[in-house]
Amino acid sequence: MIDTEANAQLEEIKLPAPHRRWAWVEIDREAIRHNLLAIRKRIGPGIKIMAIVKADAYGHGAIEVARQALLSGAEFLGVANVDEGIELRQAGIEAPILILTETPQQSIPLVLRYKLIPTITTMEYALALGEQADAAGQSAAYHLKIDTGMNRIGVHYSDAADFLRTISFHRGLDLQGVFTHFSTADESDSYEFKLQLERFNRALDEIRYMGINPGLVHAANSAAAIRYKQTHFDMVRIGLAMYGLHPSRMTRDLIDLRPAMSVRARITYVKSVPVGEGVGYNYTYRSPGSVLIATIPIGYGDGLSRALSNRMDVMFKGRLCPQVGTICMDMTMFEIDQRSSQLNPRLAADVGDEVLVVGREGGIELTLDNMAEQLGTINYELACRFGLRLQRLLK
Repeated sequence: MIDTEANAQLEEIKLPAPHRRWAWVEIDREAIRHNLLAIRKRIGPGIKIMAIVKADAYGHGAIEVARQALLSGAEFLGVANVDEGIELRQAGIEAPILILTETPQQSIPLVLRYKLIPTITTMEYALALGEQADAAGQSAAYHLKIDTGMNRIGVHYSDAADFLRTISFHRGLDLQGVFTHFSTADESDSYEFKLQLERFNRALDEIRYMGINPGLVHAANSAAAIRYKQTHFDMVRIGLAMYGLHPSRMTRDLIDLRPAMSVRARITYVKSVPVGEGVGYNYTYRSPGSVLIATIPIGYGDGLSRALSNRMDVMFKGRLCPQVGTICMDMTMFEIDQRSSQLNPRLAADVGDEVLVVGREGGIELTLDNMAEQLGTINYELACRFGLRLQRLLK
């Protein structure tokens, strides 16, 4: 066991992330600023921006991203749960924070204490929130989520006006906004999207007809904010685009986004492997000869999917090199061809040399989009994975 004195000595040794482990994530704050300014240019003045920083800001680091977003023009922050909101408050962030889902009733005291804005989707929660707020001498701000067809959470669009009228008597409740969420704003077929928008507008008309002020109206996610001006209302919710990731191919020609995340590592071991020798688990790769095999300390435990084994490249000294063998939990291997030509001179490799796993170097880019396409998933799932265990370095 490490005694208290030894533990204290260890705590005094403060090393930056790339020196504690030779694999890390770099977050480019200037890219986040650029992307939000690009969104502002796209939506024009007068529309508020809510920066979505749930899931630790999609793996980018919620506190630092939130600060950068607020400096770059965002006025609201969006999170997924109470703990994410509390983390921002304890970091000294005072901007309005919307919890995008209804919280457990047991968490209402924390919602009130940390001045978080909950989403209401059920009558039971609305009454519980109002009662506890009133008992504390407060009026709890909230946003109403309207279900316009995604069928996930929310008050049905045909019931929204009656729902608000029913709870409007409560002095412990303060309606500050209503919103919905689009299922298909990133797809080429716009029928379902237009249907959801029509239903949302119908609900808004009924709410206003009853004399109820809906407060801030918001509906647009990144895809809708970029593609559909009619969805901007009072505020847009920007998650994916803030991190420089496109919601779909439909947005690529409409806005210039710069990925904020890159993933890097350093070689921990390098050796020549004779022809026919296997590498890694199950020998899914065998050396063709005239190659070096380099190992970097990153694996599926860090978000680099095992399903990418023998299907991806890394960047080493400006050249693409194939990843080889089965990706392990904590390590990955790649091949460095030792055959040389005038166009491709032989590459030397040493322990400590840097390798790019995700990002841009020169004119070549290794993207989360390409990885996601190979895996049949979405780019922001991969961004979240890389943020789980790897240390972050802010640029």
